[in-house]
Amino acid sequence: MGKDKEKEGRASALLPIGVFLVLFLGVSLLSGDFYAMPAIVAFLIALLVAFLQNRDLNFAQKLHIVAEGVGDDNIITMCLIFLAAGAFSGTVTAAGGADSTVYLGLSVLPTGVAVMGLMVIGCFISVSMGTSMGTIAALAPIAVGISNNTGFPMAICIGAVMSGAMFGDNLSMISDTTIAAVRTQGCEMKDKFRENFFLVLPAAVISLVLYVALGSGGSYELQEAHSYNLLQVLPYLVVLIGALIGINVFVVLISGTVLSLAAGMITGTIAMSEMFTVMKSGIVEMYDITVISIIVACIVSLIKKNGGIAYIIRVIRARTHGKTGGEYGIAFLAVLVDLVTANNTVAIVMAGPIAKEISAEYEITPRRTASLLDIFASVTQGLIPYGAQMLLAAEKAGLSPVEIIPYTFYPILMGVSVLIIIGVRKGK
Repeated sequence: MGKDKEKEGRASALLPIGVFLVLFLGVSLLSGDFYAMPAIVAFLIALLVAFLQNRDLNFAQKLHIVAEGVGDDNIITMCLIFLAAGAFSGTVTAAGGADSTVYLGLSVLPTGVAVMGLMVIGCFISVSMGTSMGTIAALAPIAVGISNNTGFPMAICIGAVMSGAMFGDNLSMISDTTIAAVRTQGCEMKDKFRENFFLVLPAAVISLVLYVALGSGGSYELQEAHSYNLLQVLPYLVVLIGALIGINVFVVLISGTVLSLAAGMITGTIAMSEMFTVMKSGIVEMYDITVISIIVACIVSLIKKNGGIAYIIRVIRARTHGKTGGEYGIAFLAVLVDLVTANNTVAIVMAGPIAKEISAEYEITPRRTASLLDIFASVTQGLIPYGAQMLLAAEKAGLSPVEIIPYTFYPILMGVSVLIIIGVRKGK
């Protein structure tokens, strides 16, 4: 009987997702704080609801189903990559890599293109570092200084930082969003990068042109002599180049971590006694998303068994036609889930299994599906005023998120250009 439910599809199987949404959004709206309800708590309650469904299966059988879901190669690999990426992020930041990269970029780029330079530096840091939050934290104070010294509107300067941060959040091969998108779809990171890069390239180029136009006629000079050390930048370059040429992601991340530790000890930013402490600090930051990924895998396993995913595919099939319709469906799914969760990695982890079924139905390649998931989750995350990235940028600049959003060109143009590309490919 359980197999029949899985095949025919049932709307009631989606109840755990509904419970999560009601709890997460309800508590947030009532408290006035979008992060008042921890996502992990809401997901655990949703998992309990999933266990209470489908009386055709006993508790032991349901436990076996979720264990199979969590034990999937892609889920385990994803969680291990999260932890390895955390170790690299913790060590390279402690070694001073982020600061050195920022000041190296500011010293190389012409001062007359300071606003565009913020996006360019943000792109490099976020692609190399794999975190939009870290990029914003490092660059936002520089953007404030540029605005104060040039007279350029603060919102434009911070918008450029946001654009650069979301560029890497979407494209970096060690970003948690990329890891989640690739592992849920079962494709190679380098293949997803190539597919993703050419989809978003028009948006990146147009964004840079707009920032050049808005920032023309002004220059910026550092008020203090900030030094940089190429040795501290080296781990970023090794990780970036290694990932691009297709070296195994674990080898790349471990090599980057070791190089970061060496650079930190040579330059005196990391004491030998702190080696493992800085690694731990980065790994700890990845605990939440790792545990959430495991819990979501459990929920999705039961939802699929109870016919929830089959029901979603049936609804999408009734409203879309062909491969193009399937791609639009995946894009809409990513946007919808991120609007609710305000976390693009969680959104991809939740939407990934459903998107995989849609891609199989419409013969969409895994790398294409992974790209669409990552792109549209990042588009939404970079623009919602209650997202962590926008809130951090607004806090650093002393602005309202609403003031920054119109100048966050890259996420806006990324969504528009990819939707156009999907439509153009339909004609072909």
